[in-house]
Amino acid sequence: MDRAQLADFLRRRREALRPGDVGLPSGPRRRATGLRREEVAALTGMSTDYYARLEQQRGPQPSEQMVSALARGLRLTLDERDHLFRLTGHHAPVRVRRSEHVSPALLRVFDRLTDTPALVLSDLADTLVQNRMARALLGDETGHTGLARSAFYRWFTDPGARSRYPERDHAHQSRLQAAGLRAAVTAGGSDARATEIVRRLLHVSPEFAEVWEQHEVSRRFDDHKTLVHPELGEIEVDCQALFTENQAQTLLVLTAAPGTADAEKLQLLSVIGEQQFTS
Repeated sequence: MDRAQLADFLRRRREALRPGDVGLPSGPRRRATGLRREEVAALTGMSTDYYARLEQQRGPQPSEQMVSALARGLRLTLDERDHLFRLTGHHAPVRVRRSEHVSPALLRVFDRLTDTPALVLSDLADTLVQNRMARALLGDETGHTGLARSAFYRWFTDPGARSRYPERDHAHQSRLQAAGLRAAVTAGGSDARATEIVRRLLHVSPEFAEVWEQHEVSRRFDDHKTLVHPELGEIEVDCQALFTENQAQTLLVLTAAPGTADAEKLQLLSVIGEQQFTS
């Protein structure tokens, strides 16, 4: 527990809040620049004396329940909440809460993306939704069942999953897939499905076992990649990823530089859609 840093953090977060931020009236005689200590104490369900001692570097270590109450009362972001837990000598809670329900905020953005491929992925690389252009470019990735719903799993078990990438990029993609899976396993704690994906891949894929041993961890997507369409051939795209705050879901948007042959291929996909091209 870092009492000095904790005291400074609490004080600065308290002073940054206004009464209206937490549903309190401002009042005409208010001199405090932020919330008063007694107001924070009331919001968090602790005594004013206990809270004051925390700001004065004299308080005992608060329980995890009390830290959670402080984070809620001070309207902390997830990053700030995690920081508060660490300052008080606790491990930050697991952020990821996996759900089939697409984040409404991501869905509002997704619904407006009609002229470029876009899809929403879980942290285990399950495709939750994809638009028409994403299906035209990548195929329908929402119909898989069981462990195969995860693109991490399919990459090492289904040769067809690799057909969308040039063979020269397969080794790089294998490392990215393993690194992404490890990040998901770590963030998800004791999630049974994530654990089963790893266990099964270690059993059936020597390649996975080899890259898994490298212990790389990353949630990043390539900023630029080459995809292979079965009829149009290679298409170079730029990738932009928008994460939910708890990083459980990602909106992935694929675009091509204007005026390039790749942009023309995406435009052709927007016209043809999911129809099979004929030679």
